[in-house]
Order: sequence, then structure tokens, then C-alpha cells
Amino acid sequence: MATKAQQPTKDPINIVHQHAILCETIKKETLNQKLYTNYSINPFRKLYTLTGKPNSTHDSADGEEDPQFLKIIRRAHKEPEKKFIFPQTEAQEIGWIHKPLIKQDREDRRLHFPRQNSEITKYMDAAWRLKEQTENLQ
Repeated sequence: MATKAQQPTKDPINIVHQHAILCETIKKETLNQKLYTNYSINPFRKLYTLTGKPNSTHDSADGEEDPQFLKIIRRAHKEPEKKFIFPQTEAQEIGWIHKPLIKQDREDRRLHFPRQNSEITKYMDAAWRLKEQTENLQ
């Protein structure tokens, strides 16, 4: 176990050095800072459009649609398979290829097993129907 004599002593906090470190950090941040002024609407938010004033001619003008905005909105509402070439996350890998591997053919008896009723199942089906009808009439 170390005694007090063997433990290294910590220097007291020097405010001048702390201020110099802060100034250096701020200088580095301002050198790498970029001002982003290209503002647009968030395409992942639900848009709520408000109707214009009843007698206003400004709102009824045609040709005011922004094609870039419409392109961004349409792309945001697409499925991930249509937006990206490959899955972006591990969770997207599940179900990425959602087309069936085998064509569904109803005539192929190896893969299609339609419901088949025997005499017993037909009898029990009729009995259940009769029981339900009598219960509903009461």
C-alpha cells in the first residue's frame, strides 16, 4: 500500500493554462466550422398544407411548384429498396429481397395443399353451424 510520501502530488489548477486551452479549442473549432445556409424543408416530416384566403388570387396561381422540392419529397416516400442499391443497416438486410424465390403455381401439387374436407369434417362443420344458429336465436 502506498503511503502519502510515495503518492504523486497534483499541482493546483492553473487558471491561465485552462484559459489558454479553451482559447485554442475555440480557435480550432472556428477554423473547421462551415456555415450552412442551404435551408430546405425536412422531407421526412408530414406536411400539413393550409388553404389560402377565400378571395386571394395569390394562392390560386399555377406554376409555383419547385421541382427540386418535389423530387426530395418523392424520394423520401419511396421504399428503401428503391432508394438504395444495398441495405444501409443490419436491420434492413432482413426482408431486403422480398420477392418469392419460387413462382407460386396453384396447379403444382408439390407446393400447393388446398383445404380438403372429409365426411367427418363436413359433419362437424354442419354441427357447429347448427349450434351457433341455435345460440344466436335465443
